[in-house]
Amino acid sequence: MKQNANSRRLAEAAREKLGYILLFEVQDPSLEFVTITGCEVSIDKSLLRVYVSSEPSRYEEVSAALARAKGRIRSLLGRSLGWRVTPDISFVIDTTTDDAERIMRALEDVPPTLAIEKDEFGYPVETEAETDDFAAEGAGDGSE
Repeated sequence: MKQNANSRRLAEAAREKLGYILLFEVQDPSLEFVTITGCEVSIDKSLLRVYVSSEPSRYEEVSAALARAKGRIRSLLGRSLGWRVTPDISFVIDTTTDDAERIMRALEDVPPTLAIEKDEFGYPVETEAETDDFAAEGAGDGSE
């Protein structure tokens, strides 16, 4: 969604109001432990995209609960913001934290072969210590 400084400022105000509404005004137990990670407001204030995060096992439950409460949330938001137009709200599940956690786990389990220095073609580069070890083994094998 195209953004400018004013729409970013309005999105921040909407995010604060939505946080308050979800915390105190909406009494749905399926919306417990839901975090608003971001908001985007269209330049004409007709659309508000809200990014929410929860536990991965609850994505469908949270989406259904937000769809059920969408009208009430929009009504409460319109009254609290005081904008001339109450935007249509679109809730989007934000999976970036799950993706970041998955990447972090993958980086912790790095195979030991990645630590080996490689040349531009991807072949292991022999270090001087390996070359000296190889030379010492060849000299002591008894073939003279």
